[in-house]
Amino acid sequence: MLDKCGDATGLTAVKTQRPITSDSEHVVLKFRPRTSAQPPGKREEPIRSARPAPVANDLSRYDKPRDEPDDFRQRMLANIAAFAFTVALTAIGIWLAMSIADLRKTQDCLQMGRRDCAKISVAPRS
Repeated sequence: MLDKCGDATGLTAVKTQRPITSDSEHVVLKFRPRTSAQPPGKREEPIRSARPAPVANDLSRYDKPRDEPDDFRQRMLANIAAFAFTVALTAIGIWLAMSIADLRKTQDCLQMGRRDCAKISVAPRS
């Protein structure tokens, strides 16, 4: 409600509050990756076992002997054929989308009752 002066009666004034900021909110912490199972405070030499740990990057046990070497020429031709197929498929898709859009425009024109919807190309007279 407003009184004669135009002030709101019975309403409390809205106080603007600013967030309380402290220095503890803006602390940059260093990231240290875990390299051992011990907590970061203790830096002791790890106990070494009698048997060596397995090497994670050794994949030679999965290698299979090949009867004949790789044919890089055949692989390159297959890559070129796949690329050409992808380009052709993309071009056909773009052509199809454009022809469908053109057909839709023509159908919309005909449904509105117009008779000059078909595009007629006229060769210039020489």
